[in-house]
This record gives sequence, C-alpha cells and structure tokens, in this order.
Amino acid sequence: MVLYSTQLPLTLRSRGKVRDIYECSDKLLLVATDRLSAFDVVFPDPIPFKGQVLTQLTAFWCAQTQTIVSNHLIDALPKECGNVDLTTDDLWGRTALCKRAQPLPVECVVRGYLEGSAWTEYQKTQSVCGIQLPAGLQRRQQLPVPIFTPTTKASAGHDLPITFAEVVELVGVDVAEFVRVKSITLYEFAHSFLLSKGIVISDTKFEFGILDGEIILIDEVLTPDSSRFWEAESYLSGAKGISLDKQFVRDYVESIGWNKQPPAPHLPENIIDETSRRYLKIFTRITDTSLDEVLKR
Repeated sequence: MVLYSTQLPLTLRSRGKVRDIYECSDKLLLVATDRLSAFDVVFPDPIPFKGQVLTQLTAFWCAQTQTIVSNHLIDALPKECGNVDLTTDDLWGRTALCKRAQPLPVECVVRGYLEGSAWTEYQKTQSVCGIQLPAGLQRRQQLPVPIFTPTTKASAGHDLPITFAEVVELVGVDVAEFVRVKSITLYEFAHSFLLSKGIVISDTKFEFGILDGEIILIDEVLTPDSSRFWEAESYLSGAKGISLDKQFVRDYVESIGWNKQPPAPHLPENIIDETSRRYLKIFTRITDTSLDEVLKR
C-alpha cells in the first residue's frame, strides 16, 4: 500500500520532503512516506515500497555502524506510539521510533567519486568545497581519498555548499572535526562493504545531532535517497555506472526538459515502476534478504 501523506493523531513536529515527523512522548516517530523529491522539489506521484526501503535500510546500516558512531534509532518496527496502531498496512515497516536529538545545522556529505555538483564545480575551479583536487580528473573518476563536502541544511529550497571553515564557524572546531572524521569513516566502511556486494557508492549524506552531550547519527543512513549507488560491473567496465537510486528519475525529468522548478511533473507508470524496482533491488543486494522477509509479522 502506497502512502503519500499522513495525518496521525499525534503532535506533528515537521513535514519534510519525504518524512513526516511526530512527537511520541519524549521520543520522535519518523514516518517515511513514498514521496519522492528531486532537485529539492517533491513529485506528485508516490513510489511503491520506497518508504519501507528507506526505513529498513537505515535500520540495517545503524546496526552495522554502531561501533563507529552511536545513532538515534530505537525501533524500526514499532507496533504503537501512544494509542496509534503502527502495524496497519499503510504504516507497517515505514515508521521508526527514535531518540530526540538536537540536529546540527550541517549536511555532512562525503564524496569518493567525481559526480553531480562536485563534477560541475571541479570543471570550473579544479576544487570542490574549497578542497583543491588534482588536474585532469574525469567525470565519475574515483578520488585519491574521500572528501568531506558539507552543505547548509535548508528548511526550504536548496542546500548550499560550504567549506570546512564555515562548518567550524557554525558548530565549533571540535564538533566540526568529529563529524568530518566520522562521516568519512562511515563512507569508507560502506564503500568496502558495498564493493563486496557488487555496488559502488559514489557519495552520500549523513546528519548528526546532539543528545545529552553526545554527537550521534540521526535521520536516514546510506539509502538510495541519500546516496548515489552504481552497479560495480558497469562502472568498472568503463560504462556509465547503472544507478540503483533516484538518479533514474533525475535523468528522466532532465530528458523531458523540466525546468526543475515547482510544480514537478507527473511521472509515467513505467518510470514509477522501475524506480520502485530499483529501490527494492538495492535493499536486497545490500541486506541479502527481501523486504517482504523483513516485514513479516
């Protein structure tokens, strides 16, 4: 059952591009809907199973990385929140009960390959977020080492690239250095893990928050919404890496000449179905199990 929006009888804390966040006593309930956003615009058509994939894949990675950094996840298959039944067909598998941390005002992006906005910036300046890179790099080429390329965290509109020095100004040197080191360590762990599954992770985004004086990982972790995943076989053969994320939708809407301004166009059924298939595929490839198996009650 697809879910585009929620109206739960709980206090709504915020409604993001994909997640509706509610208060649940002293905790938060994150509900991953099937909404899809690209170029910071939410599309009108839901993608079947997307919300469940995001929630359960985040749970998988939180378990895998908890020795690197603590995270906010309490339960990715909660049965209730207050008097709200979370086992109904529309909610089961897409809700996450989480600790309530204070988010840091920074998106922690790590790039291991030259793609997307990093490639665009490199062509102009031979640098990314103030980090000078070697001359002559090609699009999608692996970088000598992963780089930390943070952005602002915009409540609306586009996140903007910032330098590490600007992160220091926002959160202080100790916090800035902590999230930079942890972000790169998380990326390196995921890169090695995913190569064993035949997947290349080009880049990804992490978010952190502070809870009782401790910096912890929050929000989604290493999902096809927050990361670029490529088929390793197609990438290593020299072809354009076949994407296993929402790049498929980005490519489609660019091909039809959309100006990347609201409102987003409706997606044809074949694009919706293929996007859903890719999300389910990446989930199974990473976790070695099917979404159906994880959601068995």
